[in-house]
Amino acid sequence: MAISVRLEHLRKNYGNIMAVADLNAEFYEGQIVALLGENGAGKSTLLNMMAGFLAPSSGKILIEGEDMSLTPESCKKNIGFLPEGSPLYDDMTVREFLNYMADLKGAETSQIDEALAKANLEEVSACKIDALSKGYRRRVGFACAVLGDPPILLLDEPTDGLDPNQKAHLLGIIKDMSKKKTIIISTHLLDEAEQIAHRIMIMHRGMIKIDGCKDAVCKQTRTVSLENAFIKLTR
Repeated sequence: MAISVRLEHLRKNYGNIMAVADLNAEFYEGQIVALLGENGAGKSTLLNMMAGFLAPSSGKILIEGEDMSLTPESCKKNIGFLPEGSPLYDDMTVREFLNYMADLKGAETSQIDEALAKANLEEVSACKIDALSKGYRRRVGFACAVLGDPPILLLDEPTDGLDPNQKAHLLGIIKDMSKKKTIIISTHLLDEAEQIAHRIMIMHRGMIKIDGCKDAVCKQTRTVSLENAFIKLTR
């Protein structure tokens, strides 16, 4: 499998607080990686650095072989990012917002309809964003992330606020897209990670404590479930 993202000795400090500690990892095309951890483990900080929104204190981020610090614009074109609490323009309709984002990304107009369909937003495309529920707003953020069909998706809590039907639809779309993409998901939901992820990475205090498929994680921690492994590694 081709390496899409490589992290080399990546660190992020906020004064004396170490958010991400000397992290090395590789992410491959055709994989969904679930990034698990308690609040404050460093998951969102890591995704924000990988997306180019936050500069690391030291280390390298290579996107499709390019150094993010040297060619940020080129690297960012390969990334679709759904941050926690993704910013939206409330006075725009859903379609107007995606049109605006398509212009910024250089995406084709036809790709707006594809993004609306993937996020199951066709029926509210003419609605103002400020009239939407939390779940619909989250799906607008997801549609923005997949707009332009980027090969790498970084999704921070993508199912936050979704009802069970919306969640099932979105996870199905993510799983289907993973065949040709590298997808990294931050989530607190262990069942969600078990359902769709090929790899599990558990973070604790800025470090990757374990990395592997569910069975390998359980075997290495001598536990019988992902929940027990998570508790053991983060206690």
